[in-house]
Amino acid sequence: MALKNTLSLAVLALAGSGMAQSVDGSEFNHPNAGPPASYFAAASTLPVSALKAAAAKASDVPAKATYPVNTNKNSPKSTIHSDWVNFSEGAAYSWVADMDVDCDGIDYHCKGNGDGQSETNWGALAAYEVPWIVIPDHFLTANTKALPGNNVAAVICNGKMYYGILGDSNGDSPEVTGEASWLMARTCFPDDDLNGDSGHVPADVTYIVFTGEEAVLPSSALNEHYITNFSTLRSMGDKLVGALASNLGLSGSSSSSGSSSSSGSSSSGSVASKTTLTTSAATATATCSWKGHCEGASCSSDDDCSDNLTCNSGSCSSA
Repeated sequence: MALKNTLSLAVLALAGSGMAQSVDGSEFNHPNAGPPASYFAAASTLPVSALKAAAAKASDVPAKATYPVNTNKNSPKSTIHSDWVNFSEGAAYSWVADMDVDCDGIDYHCKGNGDGQSETNWGALAAYEVPWIVIPDHFLTANTKALPGNNVAAVICNGKMYYGILGDSNGDSPEVTGEASWLMARTCFPDDDLNGDSGHVPADVTYIVFTGEEAVLPSSALNEHYITNFSTLRSMGDKLVGALASNLGLSGSSSSSGSSSSSGSSSSGSVASKTTLTTSAATATATCSWKGHCEGASCSSDDDCSDNLTCNSGSCSSA
């Protein structure tokens, strides 16, 4: 047992140092000790503010796409948009809503969760360990080919962007939208003590879920309960968001902070400034398999660099 614990701590130490973030998920399955935000934060070079603005302008409405954000009679409505679903890379659905806490799965007894269920759609995920989003069941049923489950998702909240997976659906009556796991919600809004009975009310959160089998987090990176390799989640997320941003021609703004911890600032997404990229990520001329993450691109860890490149002094390098 002592050896096992020592090995687990060693793995966690490597993860925190920017190497492969393979984890024993059970060690993070606690309401106040989930994986740090840096494990699933987007690369700081991505145009978060511009992507948020683009999602707000989306207009294509597929079938069964509009839902209330809560069960109140006069609840505001949120619509899932399909403007981006036909891209060859980075195809996605998007919507803007509030953020309530979903604790279905093995942590269904979380604070304030009086009607939780012990299963999620594709297993029994741990709400304290897995950053996931929820989609209305009627929309999921109508789009099972595009959304087979465990699709990589991006959430823009509080001026930052984090990655998760499509982990559950909402089958209430009425079905509602604007939900995420305990971990995702409390990472987005760390000062608000969100729980199963207290969500983030303003509809200012942008949800993006990527479509198709190539956007599904592989079984090598997660199991029935936990994400086991956050490096894979971040790499896939950065690649998919990068492709989406390229498709939309979004190269002129940057995130206010893509790798802050869960105790970060609660500043609004509107505060994230729109600036011209002057980082080496925009000017690098080297070729690699991951555009924008080639030699010379700015980085915060090895996970931000393509192929065999490593992060040295904030820049992807072959040295």
